[in-house]
Amino acid sequence: MTLITRRALLGAAPFLAVPALAAPALAQAPWPDRPIRLVVPFAAGTTTDILGRILAEALAREAGQPVVVDNRAGAGGNVGAQVVARAPGDGYTLLLGTNGTHGINASLFADQGFDPVKDFTPIAPFVTTPTVLGVPPSLGVSSVAELVALAKRRPLTFASAGNGTTGHLSQALLNLRAGIETLHVPYRNAGQGVTDLIAGRVDGMFYHPLGLKPHLDAGTLKALAVTSAKRVSMLPDTPTIQEAGLDDFVVEGLWNLYGPAGLPGPVVARLNRATNALLADPAALANLRAQGVEPTGGSPEALAAVTREQIAKWRPVIAAANIRPD
Repeated sequence: MTLITRRALLGAAPFLAVPALAAPALAQAPWPDRPIRLVVPFAAGTTTDILGRILAEALAREAGQPVVVDNRAGAGGNVGAQVVARAPGDGYTLLLGTNGTHGINASLFADQGFDPVKDFTPIAPFVTTPTVLGVPPSLGVSSVAELVALAKRRPLTFASAGNGTTGHLSQALLNLRAGIETLHVPYRNAGQGVTDLIAGRVDGMFYHPLGLKPHLDAGTLKALAVTSAKRVSMLPDTPTIQEAGLDDFVVEGLWNLYGPAGLPGPVVARLNRATNALLADPAALANLRAQGVEPTGGSPEALAAVTREQIAKWRPVIAAANIRPD
């Protein structure tokens, strides 16, 4: 090689190296640099949708980018969850999951289309709500003990918003824990179930607090218990079902934030921080409680543990009650 050729190559070396240096720099572009999608696996106007929009606003403030709610309803939340399970783990597609998508459905469906543990990155626990055991005053009972005693004397019917819902699972758990048999009556429209409950065409219903509160206030329904581990702010005078005498009886609807598998740690940390900050804000907290939910919050590790617990918890209940999806 001539001296001129060697010098020419040495002089060109810094420029030849530029493409090799540029690729990692582009790969490490700041997140986020474009809008984020939050998949809500239920229809617009549902409680999950309302909660998703509240969360989306908080995440947008942290990210400095719009967070667009994408409603993907179907199969008890599985349709929307599958969209996120198949998305890249780049922080631009998130899921407001539930204990349906990440717990109940693992046993309810033969194939969810995804693995609720392996296909997701837990980000943050968000909010929870119990079901309320409501009965019409005409039933003539004022406590869980009186309801159980009545169920041992004659058959009772329980409405729900559909097979595999928290209301249905609450009724199934009541049968198991109290040693009774009640008849499940699923409705396509929860409002129709509440209407029939008020009219006394069914004897009881486990439903979320916001859905029953107006009727409890009006005296057309009576609350016997809530299924949470502790009393809720919306119904402070209503005992938990465990206080009412049934041990190991906690049923709660859960809403939590997940991303696809492989979500980078710094992205998880920012989204977790934003979620917990929302739950610490008094105005936001009042807004959430007005929706009938209570704050959870916590770490990604805590959410991972909750997900595993929910999957394990509902498997024997679903099997014992022989529950199948609608």
